[in-house]
Amino acid sequence: MKSAYIYVRVSTDEQRRQGYSLIEQEERLLQHCELNHIKVTGIFREDYSAKDFNRPEWKKLIKTIRKNKSKAPDCVLFLKWDRFSRNIEYAYQMIGILKRLDVKAMAIDQPIDFEVPESIVMLAVYLSIPEAENTRRGKNTSDGIRRAKKLGMWPGKAPIGYMNLTAPNGKKSIAPKQPEADHIKWSFQQFATGHYSISEVRRMACLNGLKCGRNNFWRLLHRPVYCGIVTVSATRNEEAQFVKGAHEPLISEELFERVQSILNSRRRHTNKKQSLKDIFPLRGFLICPHCNHTLTGSISQGRSAKYRYYHCCTAKCKGRFKADTLERAYEEQLKNMWIIPEVYDLFKLVLEDENIFTVRKTLLQEREVVMNELAQEKLFISKVRQKFIDEKIDLEDFSNLKQEQKEKLNSLNGRLADFNNKIRICTINSVSEWPYINSNILFSYKNQDITGKRAIIDFLRPSSIHPTTGNLNPLQIHAALAGIISYSR
Repeated sequence: MKSAYIYVRVSTDEQRRQGYSLIEQEERLLQHCELNHIKVTGIFREDYSAKDFNRPEWKKLIKTIRKNKSKAPDCVLFLKWDRFSRNIEYAYQMIGILKRLDVKAMAIDQPIDFEVPESIVMLAVYLSIPEAENTRRGKNTSDGIRRAKKLGMWPGKAPIGYMNLTAPNGKKSIAPKQPEADHIKWSFQQFATGHYSISEVRRMACLNGLKCGRNNFWRLLHRPVYCGIVTVSATRNEEAQFVKGAHEPLISEELFERVQSILNSRRRHTNKKQSLKDIFPLRGFLICPHCNHTLTGSISQGRSAKYRYYHCCTAKCKGRFKADTLERAYEEQLKNMWIIPEVYDLFKLVLEDENIFTVRKTLLQEREVVMNELAQEKLFISKVRQKFIDEKIDLEDFSNLKQEQKEKLNSLNGRLADFNNKIRICTINSVSEWPYINSNILFSYKNQDITGKRAIIDFLRPSSIHPTTGNLNPLQIHAALAGIISYSR
């Protein structure tokens, strides 16, 4: 007496569309086994798509066959070949696997005699028809979705913040779903302020009740559906289109565009020119004595250290000068420059007024902003800790949030310390009597950041480099400063 495993499969859409039933398939297969004196070793019932063989019951069937390989049944029975597979490539691979296990795949309504070579042709027909049906069905579905989107409809699953609705006439639409819709609107508004990163806005929204993962939240901020626009993707014959949606928007188009502008401006990129200015303050001000081209800067790797050079960009020119030597020579010339005594008192009053009424006021305002941000972050940490205690967030999320907040607090504390130091210096400079020696230009130059240094260099430019010695020639003093600066060589 022969033996066999029975395999029945149906997917939800097939059951709705064609009336397939697992019970019906099983009854017919059992009747076939009884008429042909086939012993049923096992029955495997599947509710899964046949696009591949990554199906729970089929994998269980193969595992059972491998386990009982010594007493393997003659075949695996199913009703039709479309119950076996709807992909011809995977179907042939699985037939080969079963053959190596000494098991045959057989469809009782579409029998194939594998001993007859010509049967291969019929097998190809039986396997290709289901795949062709799937391909055609998929194309019809995608075409229908595309037509619906061109009419401003949203035919698929509603995005976060919306829910799917079906009218009595069968017409589908989406409508705002509360409270998610309000959370999303709030998220767009917060991000549009430019004060928070995407992760910070998501954390605050999640604490308010929104359930959304990191990747989904990133996509959420990029989706124009929330401002009432439906995107129709491009095809081979048509370009992408943006259609006015029939659904109610959660945000305005202006708010959406503002968010996109912030997202685009925050894309990470390396500002090479700015980094070179930080390392080479004289870059762009020096002229090559050999070819009269502007010198740039670069770093060369030596045997034991790295060395900075100002050099010419022209390929044929070999102008190359040590950065340390030129910068030291420039500072030596600044050392010999002072503000003349006749204007020093007036200059001190101007600086004092600037420090008291402008710089100090600005620094105090900026420090207040940082202190408010610190207070908000500490409050946020307190809320997160309470959520963790109440078991509303798990340990992994709590650890990630804690680490992110620690980095944010370190950054804010650094900014606060910087502002405090600037305010202290500003206060000292504005209330104390400056010694005459501090009118020296080098003193001011040394106490500037890179922006301030380059501003001074712009007014006191190095005129040229001596082609033989490589030293700087006397500086060119800007006309606006010529009358108030004295210079001794």
